[in-house]
Amino acid sequence: MAPLKSLEKEYPLIDSNFQSFCASHAIFSVQDFLLHDIDALIALADNHCASHTLKQGIDQLLSIIDTRHPPLLNGLQLLEDAQRNKHVLSTGCERIDALLGGGLREGQLTELVGSSSSGKTQACLLIASTVAKHKSSVIYLDTGNSFSPHRIARFVGQSSGYGSDNQAAHTLKKVLDRIICYSVFDIYQMFDVLHQLKTNLRSEIVKSNQHVRLLIVDSISSLVTPILGGSGPQGHALMISAGFLLKKLGHEHNIAVLVTNHVVGGEDGVSKPALGESWKSVPHVRLLFSQDCGSNVCNISMLKHPSMASGRAASSTMFL
Repeated sequence: MAPLKSLEKEYPLIDSNFQSFCASHAIFSVQDFLLHDIDALIALADNHCASHTLKQGIDQLLSIIDTRHPPLLNGLQLLEDAQRNKHVLSTGCERIDALLGGGLREGQLTELVGSSSSGKTQACLLIASTVAKHKSSVIYLDTGNSFSPHRIARFVGQSSGYGSDNQAAHTLKKVLDRIICYSVFDIYQMFDVLHQLKTNLRSEIVKSNQHVRLLIVDSISSLVTPILGGSGPQGHALMISAGFLLKKLGHEHNIAVLVTNHVVGGEDGVSKPALGESWKSVPHVRLLFSQDCGSNVCNISMLKHPSMASGRAASSTMFL
């Protein structure tokens, strides 16, 4: 959670004196504050020469936490939210849409799993171009220099059907303008981009005709794998924090989140998704991409879905 120092500019009561008081009791962040006995902290503040101001700071911090905590919802409210706000986005591939029951659902995190050259990135580019063509913005986090405007142009050209080159060029320009691509090469850069996106969304810094509806991270495993080495828990904690932040953005702002992940060798030589058992619970939906040797057909099978049976499959050549 946020360090106390980051709140100082927006909340004057969380000033250097309040931060020093908290630091003397090993409180440096909002998380530290929540883990502390608040009644005991107030009692300590009572014995301080600036007790009134410090208790005001404690009240201010509690108020900040209350306003930022999402309200509790019952089952009916969750259903109404899903029906009213969590729409389905077409992927641009009829067979994948059919497999998913219509496409990617806003508010959910979908993961594409597969080996190199299995079609994951091509699917991301197709889905990005499809969503952008329908006048919505796409945030694309490219971790391996694999984003291809030329491939986007090809997808737009295949689906547009416009008679004139001018119309096709105009459509392509609009589509590319709606795809905001960031080159991200480590997990800390990703956190910076996501926190800035969260700030922009809360401040409604979005063009009225370009609502952000899709967030892509291609690939999440290339950012997480380097930090999982070693015996310390920090890498694992960062991975879980990344998953939580992606899901939180998707749910709170009605955005479909799409990430890619590679595969690793499992028992008996059977490949399995990377990032381990802890990450397994993060995606709402998991699709396995594979390609037969010498074939241009991409096979897609359902590994996980909140409302559909796993094992369902489809195949396509559209995005290869």
